[in-house]
Amino acid sequence: VQLVESGGALVQAGGSLRLSCAASGRTASMSAMGWFRQAPGKDRESVGGISRSGLNTYYADSLKGRFTISRDNAKNTVYLQMNGLKPEDTAVYYCAARYSLYDVIIREYNYWGQGTQVTVSS
Repeated sequence: VQLVESGGALVQAGGSLRLSCAASGRTASMSAMGWFRQAPGKDRESVGGISRSGLNTYYADSLKGRFTISRDNAKNTVYLQMNGLKPEDTAVYYCAARYSLYDVIIREYNYWGQGTQVTVSS
């Protein structure tokens, strides 16, 4: 599975941004997907994920209510909608994928994109 993120930008605090992750490859539509982020000098952290059908999602507790993950399997694309952005959301955002036989949440992934930069100014 190949993953390409897009949509990163510089945005003011309080603004919104939608990131996209286009997946390609034989098992792209049968993969659970996740979003992660890594801020400068910090470890990578999980943002959340979505099952292969899109019916099941999970989010980091600190992001619930502000971030929403969705997918369009016809386009093999997963989205991360981010609202109420804060300067502490500044990070490189990565999407990840893992083939899943069942429609369940997966928290460990084996395919990764290159990342897209999100910068939130105060």
